[in-house]
Amino acid sequence: MSSESKTVNPSHPLAQRLRIVLVGTQHPGNMGSAARAMKTMGLIRLVLVAPEKAPNAESYALAAGADDVLGEARTCETLAEAVADCRLVLGCTARSRRVQLEELMPRDAAARSVAQAAGGSEVALVFGRERTGLTNDELQLCHASVHIPANPDYSSLNLAAAVQVLSYELRLALLQAGSDGAEPAGSDDPRDLPASHEQMEGFFAQLAETLDAIDFHKGRAPDSAMRKLRRLYLRAGLDAREVRILRGILADTQRMAMLAGSKR
Repeated sequence: MSSESKTVNPSHPLAQRLRIVLVGTQHPGNMGSAARAMKTMGLIRLVLVAPEKAPNAESYALAAGADDVLGEARTCETLAEAVADCRLVLGCTARSRRVQLEELMPRDAAARSVAQAAGGSEVALVFGRERTGLTNDELQLCHASVHIPANPDYSSLNLAAAVQVLSYELRLALLQAGSDGAEPAGSDDPRDLPASHEQMEGFFAQLAETLDAIDFHKGRAPDSAMRKLRRLYLRAGLDAREVRILRGILADTQRMAMLAGSKR
């Protein structure tokens, strides 16, 4: 393990916009192995969400030279915090989940991630706990899921192995994008970019409040309707301007509901 602190440099300019997020990692060694998997493929940005233990000597030993990636990893309390500025969030998970998300193969997920990064967007690929993966609530924060088509008779992949598979596919997509990392011509106005995760979560919170204000659910549990609405709006790929328009509509709806309630 190197004791020097050094800045990590990506092997491709677009790698600066791609992050690997590990949620609730239980074994410190897996963080080091994941960092090693990333560095071999030219990825540099590792985010740790509420790990059970901080990186330790075992983590750095298994990083095997990727201690720079591990040492510069950012730690967050929640997944929402870790992906707040992202405009594409992909959750790596097994198939059998209650949360119905668009399902991508690793190669398709990597191509979409690099395309978003080339357009100026921040992108996160999210991995869950070793034993239980991502919770349904965490998957709700993702735009789509990624499924590694492993042997169905023995489909359990080590966390670092899963990170290696996705890192490899990202590497291929980056190489295909070209060595210069040039971005396509287009508007420089950030309002034309897809809405960030934080902007979408603010919209969803206001949408839930509005549906309650107009008694949309009629006494039924709101969870199912909100899951479907989340999928609908995430699939639409709203930009910041569109989110602002929708939130203005919701604000007026809430105001009218309040007026109607006061008249009654």
